[in-house]
Amino acid sequence: MDGAHRFVERKIVQSVETRQRHWNRDLSSREKYEESVAANRKRFIEKIGAVDPRTSGALERFGTDADPALVAETEAYRIYQVRWPVLEGVTGEGLLLEPRRSPAAYVVALPDADQTPEQAAVGFAHSLAQAGCVVLIPTMISREAKFSGRPDIRMTDLPHREWIYRQAFHMGRHIIGYEVQKVRAAVDWIKSVNPRASVGVAGYAEGGLIAFYAAAAATRIDAALVSGYFDSRQAIGSEPIYRNIWGLLEEFGDAEIATLIAPRGLVVEMSQPPEVKSTKGEIRPIDPASVKAEFARIDRLTRPGFQPKALASSAAEAQSSFLRMLGVLPAARPAQAAAGSRTSFDTSARQKRQVKELENHVQMLVRESEHVRTNAFLYKVAPELADERWSTRVRHETLDPKPFIEATHAYREYFSKEVMGRFGDPLLAPNPRARKVYDNAKWTGYEVVLDVWQDVFAWGILLVPKDIRPGERRPVVVCQHGRNGLPKDSIEGGENTPYRDFAAKLADRGFVVFSPHNLYRGEDRYRWLSRKANGVKASLFSFIISQHDQILRWLETLPFVDGSRMAFYGLSYGGETAVRVPAILEKYALSICSGDFNNWTRKVAATDERFSFMYTIEWEMPYFNLGSTFDYAEMAYLILPRPFMVERGHNDRVGRDRWVAYEYGKVAWLYAQFNMPQRTEIEYFNGGHAINGEGTFRFLEKHLAWPSK
Repeated sequence: MDGAHRFVERKIVQSVETRQRHWNRDLSSREKYEESVAANRKRFIEKIGAVDPRTSGALERFGTDADPALVAETEAYRIYQVRWPVLEGVTGEGLLLEPRRSPAAYVVALPDADQTPEQAAVGFAHSLAQAGCVVLIPTMISREAKFSGRPDIRMTDLPHREWIYRQAFHMGRHIIGYEVQKVRAAVDWIKSVNPRASVGVAGYAEGGLIAFYAAAAATRIDAALVSGYFDSRQAIGSEPIYRNIWGLLEEFGDAEIATLIAPRGLVVEMSQPPEVKSTKGEIRPIDPASVKAEFARIDRLTRPGFQPKALASSAAEAQSSFLRMLGVLPAARPAQAAAGSRTSFDTSARQKRQVKELENHVQMLVRESEHVRTNAFLYKVAPELADERWSTRVRHETLDPKPFIEATHAYREYFSKEVMGRFGDPLLAPNPRARKVYDNAKWTGYEVVLDVWQDVFAWGILLVPKDIRPGERRPVVVCQHGRNGLPKDSIEGGENTPYRDFAAKLADRGFVVFSPHNLYRGEDRYRWLSRKANGVKASLFSFIISQHDQILRWLETLPFVDGSRMAFYGLSYGGETAVRVPAILEKYALSICSGDFNNWTRKVAATDERFSFMYTIEWEMPYFNLGSTFDYAEMAYLILPRPFMVERGHNDRVGRDRWVAYEYGKVAWLYAQFNMPQRTEIEYFNGGHAINGEGTFRFLEKHLAWPSK
């Protein structure tokens, strides 16, 4: 674990230089520059999940007798309660500060997540309105946890931002992307009412992040003011989990994001954000030297003078520079307090509306995900399978699997690189080291260590039957433990453990067995490893897949191993591994998933299921956009034509029989279309989260051509 952390930390350091290969800036003109960074901008928008088409419509002033649309007014401007359409079922909601005179510019002003629009209205937004700007202040999704959960299941302690992040990330969306969409929808409205208007975004802390990202995403924004956020992002893995962005550092640090705003204006105010502490990341005080160094990188990536920008040390200096970039003069006279007309207002109810709208949008994506995945994968690879015409034939013609298998190579590559993530470093020579740790009547056991990369190694226990004849090559079963397990757990412990000594029993039957260690051990330590890796477009499985690759390469060199008959059998997190690793590593001749097969999108992202990870400690389980690209059926499609089996205990609370059966039904159907129904099975047993070891053992013997014992 220490070595894996060191490895990924080096990757984060190296990313400052390696990310430049993704850029090819043309500084000869604004038009050429915008064209040269268009692909970078598109990838940035995809990374933050701001990908859904926005709905059109006017900004609406709304209210009741007790809570009128006109909230307050001064001699210079009026404040209205407003909302505006963003996405299907999603609105922005907040306050509009409207000058009494003709607008000098329009500004979307974003407070920190724990500030209300009302607080911002008497703060920095007030000064902008005094200068004659129309100021729109959206409600930010807060860090409180009041609405995170469902009363009929359970309420959680997840901050609202994390509650939305967890479910959205798995669907290729993000709390950041949703709030950027709210800003972009506001800009849509501004340009609809005043196409020639100067438009700025300004934000503090979490609002600074959204303002910064919105300006990078939307070229119709003329200038951005970022306060309490801009910095080096090399420590993004220690920031709150809801700031986690898949592959951000591979291409973007804050200086690179600033070049997406160029040649439009940027002001960075070196103010301190609020300190936020949680078990999944912190917002710490900003080091001014770090801000200055990152700001200086902008000119090295472009050239001095290419972009109007300022690094301000005070709010007054920052606002003055920002207004000048918008062509507005700061207000000359002192600010006047706003006189309110509200008799009652519940900011909590507004926050609930905003949280629930985003939750409902994600849950709509969860419900539609099967349709999206099927159209993007199965029907694209084999369009003939999309034929929905009614048929009464007793026997249907089956399909030649070769075109399907050939077409899945591209999807396997996408799954490996874009969804699981991979480092791309070549494997070292394995340099195997071994020591004897078991010696019984039927087999000998060796602990084995193999090099993978610098600081990263694979290890496990190899069980070698004693009756192997000279020159004989036997099948191998790789037996994978689950979360917080060790290789020995699959070998010893007895019938009352979940593993029931299944590795030892297979060795007793004459199989060569290798029981590897996987990195999901140490609870949050492995979660933090995956979190760090996310920043450079990698995950926990980026390590695990390469470790298994090295294991297989080494196993097939052993004189008593048949490299064409190497199987995988894993329980729990090992079962999760069984649908990810063999989907990528084709050297696995078959795979058995025990205690894990599921409708994975619902398992990870659904808020209406009690068994969902939305209600558990597994905060590393969302994989960016996995729900829109691969569920367990699609992963199994990448295993076809190799044999694949599911082992399922009826009382295994990791899932529900109905969802397991539904997802597996798609796998069985596809194998049947290619005339290979005998290559896949599911076995139910009236047990829990454990190895049953009956049908699975027969499956191994059948498909590895090994005589039954």
